[in-house]
Amino acid sequence: MARRYDCSDATDRAAGLREATSAIKRGELVVLPTDTLYGIGADAFDAQAVGDLLEAKGRGRNMPSPVLVGSPNTLHGLVTDFSEQAWELVDAFWPGALTLVAKHQPSLNWDLGDTRGTVAVRMPLHPVAIELLTATGPLAVSSANLTGHPSPEDCDAAQEMLGDSVAVYLDAGPTPATVPSSIVDVTGKIPVLLRAGAISADQLREVVPDLEERN
Repeated sequence: MARRYDCSDATDRAAGLREATSAIKRGELVVLPTDTLYGIGADAFDAQAVGDLLEAKGRGRNMPSPVLVGSPNTLHGLVTDFSEQAWELVDAFWPGALTLVAKHQPSLNWDLGDTRGTVAVRMPLHPVAIELLTATGPLAVSSANLTGHPSPEDCDAAQEMLGDSVAVYLDAGPTPATVPSSIVDVTGKIPVLLRAGAISADQLREVVPDLEERN
């Protein structure tokens, strides 16, 4: 039976974060709020848990899960060949609604799906998410919806779709934004905007003027 916690109540929030952390360590799934949409999360280094996440969403390995981190410093252990422009984007927009696709460290023992040696990584601007990530370390997190259905902007919508496939729901009310993160590929010499989202191309070009947009 899934457990749900009201994060607007300090006592319930503390209990929920403890339970969510324990669930992650047991290889279970949690639903957490972010600054864009609600996400379904699993330990990024637990291949079975990540597989369960993809299964809960009805999503194939060809659509690997992004990773959320609680601090930019975590990137040092996750990515390689991270350019100066990539760090400038981190400095400008993290925490926030910017996902960066980078080459991951080849030594990492994880299986996020068919990533082709890359990882999509973001630091969300949400206190509940940051507190959970600080306790658990990097989480594989995808939008908390069934594939093909609208992404959830509140916990009710997420729970209606995912039900008891998730152990713990952290309810922090409606998300501050209703638009997904922008995605920029920083694996090459020139950053490429793969998906326009909460951060516009013009805002990104204020930091990396040579940004290209995928046709």
